[in-house]
Amino acid sequence: MFRAEDYVKVRDLEEAYELCQKRSSLVVGGMVWMKMTSLTKRVIVDLSGLGLDEIEETEDGFSIGCMCSLRQLEVHEGLNRYFGGIFKECTRHIVGVQMRNCATVGGSIYGRFGFSDVLTCMMALDSYVELYKGGRIPLAEFAARPVSGKERDILVRMIIRKDGRKAAYASQRNSQTDFPLIACCVSRLGHYWDVSVGARPARAQVIRILDDGHDSLGQLAKEAAEHFTFGTNLRGSAGYRKALAQVYIRRLMESLTGRSVSKG
Repeated sequence: MFRAEDYVKVRDLEEAYELCQKRSSLVVGGMVWMKMTSLTKRVIVDLSGLGLDEIEETEDGFSIGCMCSLRQLEVHEGLNRYFGGIFKECTRHIVGVQMRNCATVGGSIYGRFGFSDVLTCMMALDSYVELYKGGRIPLAEFAARPVSGKERDILVRMIIRKDGRKAAYASQRNSQTDFPLIACCVSRLGHYWDVSVGARPARAQVIRILDDGHDSLGQLAKEAAEHFTFGTNLRGSAGYRKALAQVYIRRLMESLTGRSVSKG
């Protein structure tokens, strides 16, 4: 069971940052996964009073506060309309509505969990994290950083730019609400595909490939899958995951272009 000696609902981000410079302090969101650990902290820091639980849409993009719930992503009309329903698709299998009402976007992204559908989904978009001291950096750069106790900055919000791309998302699970066996998100902008694969079972990574019209979508999907490494755990083998990734990448490409629709 997770334990803490003290709880502070901070008044501003500076107070949160100062508290978190000590290794004995920790920012908490919905505490969905943390409460199942044996971690002990002296102080837990609550950001819920800072107005960071809103999704704001502008002409240029979306700003998603770190305290937004996964349920807010799932049902937000603007996000799902612009990106073809991928946020509904990437969250609807995550346990149940009650949990999605508790789990936060900030927790999902900051934790960089290997099983994260949300991280996989956002990696294929033009996405950024905004850190209190570190400023705005590309999500792919942030996701590549090791999760370390030395990282003491505060994730304030996610930024997703509207750049005209189309996107599609899919995952496979051994049961309806289980962790994903494989998760894939594909987006297309111009002649380029951004392909994100998570639950490998490592954290999501993204690669970009050129579609010059000479290769079939099957060939492009195979090329994309070759860029990722896959591992084995109780849910599936590395070879099985790689085969699934190639199939899902191709299917998502087909759904976005209408090209080369085939069985499999």
